[in-house]
Amino acid sequence: MQVIVQGKNVEVSDWLRQYVEKKVGKLNRRLPGIQEARVDLRVQNARNAGERNIAQITLRRDGVLLRAEERSADLQTSIDMVLDKMVRQIDRFKGKRARGRARTPAAAAEPEAEAPEMPIGKIVRTKRFPVTAMTPDEAIDQMELLGHDFFIFFNADEQEINVVYRRQDGNYGLLEPEVV
Repeated sequence: MQVIVQGKNVEVSDWLRQYVEKKVGKLNRRLPGIQEARVDLRVQNARNAGERNIAQITLRRDGVLLRAEERSADLQTSIDMVLDKMVRQIDRFKGKRARGRARTPAAAAEPEAEAPEMPIGKIVRTKRFPVTAMTPDEAIDQMELLGHDFFIFFNADEQEINVVYRRQDGNYGLLEPEVV
């Protein structure tokens, strides 16, 4: 497993790097086959002093991403808290795979009513990410593990890019683009 430790507005000392690598290395016992563990440490100005030190961990394993973030008054505490959170996510991920939860097929997305005109913004960030082939059920699991409201994926069944999203009623929607 490759461990990458990065700091923003904080100096990552040798001691801190070793501490993080030792702690993150233990995650490989819980989830063998982790290819990369990225640990981002940040100190940012915040009104609440208890939220200034931020630790974020992103694990990459066979096309699956697990991410956790924690904030506290102390960087070491943030690291410990985010590792505990990641352990819970790994256990949840392993439990879902073991149970092989059966889901009903996602309903087609409903067309939305047109929204009133809003001022046009500009693109302020572009993000690139690898897309792996998976089923809609696997994409829903991945979306839940990341804690997002939507997830873009390559649908292995349809051989095209799709989006799953969480609906307000608690169900899921599947967007299948159609070129006209």
